[in-house]
Amino acid sequence: MAGHIVGYPRMGPKRELKFALESFWDGKSTAEDLQKVAADLRSSIWKQMADAGIKYIPSNTFSYYDQVLDTTAMLGAVPPRYGWNSGEIGFDIYFSMARGNASLPAMEMTKWFDTNYHFIVPELGPDTKFSYASHKAVSEYKEAKALGIETVPVVIGPVSYLLLSKPAKGVEKSFSPLSLLGKVLPVYKEVLAELKAAGALQIQFDEPTLVMDLGSHQLQAFTEAYSELESSFSGLNVLVQTYFADVPEAAYKTITSLNGVTGFGFDLVRGTKTLDLIKSGFPSGKHLFAGVVDGRNIWANDLASSLCTLKDLEAIVGKGKVVVSTSCSLMHAPVDLVNETKLDNEIKSWLAFAAQKVVEVNALARALAGDKDEAFFSANAAAQSSRKSSPRVTNQEVQKAAAALRGSDHRRATNVTARLDAQQKKLNLPILPTTTIGSFPQTMDLRRARREYKANKISEEEYVNAMREEISKVVKLQEELDIDVLVHGEPERNDMVEYFGEQLSGITFTVNGWVQSYGSRCVKPPIIFGDVSRPKPMTVFWSSMAQSMTSRPMKAMLTGPVTILNWSFVRNDQPRYETCYQIALAIKNEVEDLEAAGIQVIQIDEAALREGLPLRKSEQAFYLDWAVHSFRITNCGVQDTTQIHTHMCYSNFNDIIHSIIDMDADVITIENSRSDEKLLSVFREGVKYGAGIGPGVYDIHSPRIPSTEEIADRINKMLAVLEMNILWVNPDCGLKTRKYAEVKPALTNMVEAAKLLRKQLASAK
Repeated sequence: MAGHIVGYPRMGPKRELKFALESFWDGKSTAEDLQKVAADLRSSIWKQMADAGIKYIPSNTFSYYDQVLDTTAMLGAVPPRYGWNSGEIGFDIYFSMARGNASLPAMEMTKWFDTNYHFIVPELGPDTKFSYASHKAVSEYKEAKALGIETVPVVIGPVSYLLLSKPAKGVEKSFSPLSLLGKVLPVYKEVLAELKAAGALQIQFDEPTLVMDLGSHQLQAFTEAYSELESSFSGLNVLVQTYFADVPEAAYKTITSLNGVTGFGFDLVRGTKTLDLIKSGFPSGKHLFAGVVDGRNIWANDLASSLCTLKDLEAIVGKGKVVVSTSCSLMHAPVDLVNETKLDNEIKSWLAFAAQKVVEVNALARALAGDKDEAFFSANAAAQSSRKSSPRVTNQEVQKAAAALRGSDHRRATNVTARLDAQQKKLNLPILPTTTIGSFPQTMDLRRARREYKANKISEEEYVNAMREEISKVVKLQEELDIDVLVHGEPERNDMVEYFGEQLSGITFTVNGWVQSYGSRCVKPPIIFGDVSRPKPMTVFWSSMAQSMTSRPMKAMLTGPVTILNWSFVRNDQPRYETCYQIALAIKNEVEDLEAAGIQVIQIDEAALREGLPLRKSEQAFYLDWAVHSFRITNCGVQDTTQIHTHMCYSNFNDIIHSIIDMDADVITIENSRSDEKLLSVFREGVKYGAGIGPGVYDIHSPRIPSTEEIADRINKMLAVLEMNILWVNPDCGLKTRKYAEVKPALTNMVEAAKLLRKQLASAK
């Protein structure tokens, strides 16, 4: 009987780590205070898994910021700008790499495969020196051992680490970080030696890049790496873990032939074709870590179905060789359903969060070993049946409307150049118009007002007055700063998806269903359990109020259907595109009501479009087709004079630029500064873009305030590849997480930079 957990949430059931981190960053608590909170969380997680009967309990999946950054620290691969030379890497260097500081920018942050988690991208070059500089994996193993708990230390594998890296600034873009494999392996050997000396029996190498479309030389790197490490494996059971998709056949052959590896972990929830590969052959005597419990969604496992799969696998792999596992780390799921005291009981019975998934893994492991808990399985079967038959799940009218969308194209009748001309006549904007992405800082008073209104402690009138006052302040500030297209600041919104989800039918919410997005930032994804529709307008009241306060254009802010889908826990009983079309129709109704209310600029954010892209190239065209179509559905009915914006952030967009163009938005704002202006390279390579575009001119995820000159320099780089009449000037992302003390000077400098360049462009004519 053996259960295995790939990884576990680190924030804590009540976001204890988030608050400890932010208190430390604000100078309100000490490093010791932060370490104490972290140690308490780790201890409770290990004990919980041990008490649940899990055999393979992970350690070193805890992180103060990000597991890839932890690996960078372990390898001593600190970019030279942070001034680190030797010794154990401490919080100062670690958090400077993650967040930047007053004088230095942070490292790039991008999405972890196709999830909403962001990792810190390693910056490597031919001169990068590697040394064993963070002993975290070993110290956490010892920490658990001192509690009497044997754990499996988890590290990002050497090949995936290098494949997820990028060439450092100043290094040729053609440089391949994979060429550094021979230089990182000695550090991995040191880690292995120290783990063995501490008494470790197992080690887990996460190699998630094995699910990607890799070339033969990249696959060869896995063979070389594990051959080189084999001599350090003696006395250890070694698991190579993959997740998030099917493993391609060539990669399956590579992984199952790796020297010295005793077990292989596969995602059998998203990787259904991997089952066929296992059935066609699995190495004798090795362990299969079968990821049948979904680590990325919140639906209770269909235990009867999973047990059938596990028994089939056991018949192939051999008795005692199948280990029941999660499909990936549970860090992508909320912590514990027990904390949901307000959730509807029927829906609650359909769900399992991380703590419940641990119990499911153990129940399946016991059942596979012949010790089936009949009562537990019976309750699970009843919940599965209730979900299938519940009338709350299906709305025939919505199903019909969504089905009718499939055969058509849904484009605006006029091309974007003609629309931009019509919009300019109406809006009369200057060259290089300035705007922001939508949100303004969320003060403690604002949050309190929302909380009190939700708890019925203040009346609706008091709440609306508080929001009106805040919107008025934000509008006045933007007018003082001389921003061209204003926003209302979104004071009434807790989260860009949650706010809309709360007003759509077919969606429910949790109180404590928090999931880490990056660093201390957590999100509370909606749960889409049924057909989605919009009972009434969601934003028209606030946008109309804000527009009445100014003569400048007021941009209405909506979240697009693909982002609502990708940032939610989505029902798994129908194709994702059907759910997306339903959401698109709801947003379409909202767009048309905003236009009817006189709003001339409407932003429909699709921050998560790239994130939902399947990891395998063969599946990408189908996804992009329905995702782009969903966006076009939302605004295909508006007049030419209504300007449609969209926003995207923190992903690699260059490979889907043609799909972005196909979205047919009038203006796109897009993250650019933190990724070292990688976006601009696509235009240097000859891609023509005729719509408005605003590549971000400064990074809002760092407290650093850029100077007017720095921003002007960024805009000049954009002008080298983009026409001045389509270029917008804006920050990288929304300002919700920043403080006004940072926002005011940064926006002042941004507007000044735009004005400076307008003068230069005018005098150059």
